[in-house]
Amino acid sequence: MAISLSIGTYIPWKTQFCFSPKSKAFGILNKPRKVPFSVRSMGSSASSQRPDNVKAAGAVDYTSLSDEEWKKKLTPEQFYVTRQKGTERAFTGEYWNTKTPGTYHCICCDTPLFESSTKFDSGTGWPSYYQPIGKNVKSKLDRSIIFMPREEVVCDACGAHLGHVFDDGPPPTGKRYCINSASLKLKPK
Repeated sequence: MAISLSIGTYIPWKTQFCFSPKSKAFGILNKPRKVPFSVRSMGSSASSQRPDNVKAAGAVDYTSLSDEEWKKKLTPEQFYVTRQKGTERAFTGEYWNTKTPGTYHCICCDTPLFESSTKFDSGTGWPSYYQPIGKNVKSKLDRSIIFMPREEVVCDACGAHLGHVFDDGPPPTGKRYCINSASLKLKPK
C-alpha cells in the first residue's frame, strides 16, 4: 500500500507517530520489530545526514553482524560463549591461571575490558577481576536459571556475553567479574 503526499499536506499527529498493533499496517507482524526512520530539521539536506546505524569510515557496527558473520570471525567455542551466552568448563580456559601483565580485550570487537592489575585468584577456575575498564562492561539481570538470578556482564561495544558479576570479590569494589577466557584476548604489556 503506497501513500502519496504533496508538500503542505496535513497529516494528523496520530497518523504520523502513533501506530496501534491492531492497525492494518501491523496486521502481518506478530512481534515487535525495529523500523528505521529519521527525522530532519528544517534546512538539513539528505546528503548531510548519516543514518544512525552507519559508523564513520573504518568503524564497524558490531550490533548488526549476523550469526554467519560472527561464525567466520570466531572459533566455535568463542561463538558459543560470546554470541550464545555459553560457559566454558572451569579450569580449562586459556586465562584462568595467567599472571601475564597486560590488558584483556573483547575477542569480538577488541574493546579493552580488564587490566591484569585487577585480576585475582578466586579459586573458581575462571579468570576473575574486581573492576572493568571504564564503562566498557555493562551488566544486566540474567534469569536463565530458575531460582538463581544472576548479573550477566556483556561488552558494551558489541554485546558479547563475557560472564557474570558477583558481590563476593575483594576490596576496593567487592565485585567478582567471573569471565570466560573464550571471550577475551590478552594484549601483554
